Amino acid sequence: MIFISRYFDSLTDQQIRQFSILQELYTEWNAKINVISRKDIDELYLKHVLHSLGIAKVCSFEKSTKILDVGTGGGFPGIPLAILFPECQFHLVDSIGKKIKVVEAVVEALELTNVTTAHCRAEAVHGQFDFVVSRAVTAMPEFVTWIKGKVAKKQKNNLKNGILYLKGGDLTEELKDFPKATVYHLKDYFEDEFFQTKQVVHLPIKYKG
Repeated sequence: MIFISRYFDSLTDQQIRQFSILQELYTEWNAKINVISRKDIDELYLKHVLHSLGIAKVCSFEKSTKILDVGTGGGFPGIPLAILFPECQFHLVDSIGKKIKVVEAVVEALELTNVTTAHCRAEAVHGQFDFVVSRAVTAMPEFVTWIKGKVAKKQKNNLKNGILYLKGGDLTEELKDFPKATVYHLKDYFEDEFFQTKQVVHLPIKYKG
């Protein structure tokens, strides 16, 4: 929890409680269904929870914002963001059923009422969202095709509707065909060495009805 409270100092008692029990929940579930690498489970708050919350440093979602988390895995970045933004709606999807099973169990234990889940591929998701978030599930060109038609027209936030993508390393080649993409370096927000090469990519996506 020290990683979270260091950078987010306005948490409610409920949010503190929810963040505090993540370690126990994921340790217990990871012993049954491996959704987080064994070496990372001891650094859950740094490498998964705080990393997910890097998106919140780039965009503080307004009330009633709808967010789709594609390839959520064990619930990242969706679950930490859902805790931080309880008045926003999150839809977490993954093509691997056992991962969604873990997500659903964690959501239930946290009593998160602003999260829905689905065992499906991104292309099968119905509806539109203000933002699509993810953690490096594929290269950006392919990801853009996955979420085609899923970004809403009406703007609610300080950033234009589109993709908020957690990626690491040199993104020059991957983003060469996306001149409107903005790269935010997480080392500018978090001082831990882990974030030296981590980034959030914001790619506005025009509405196509």
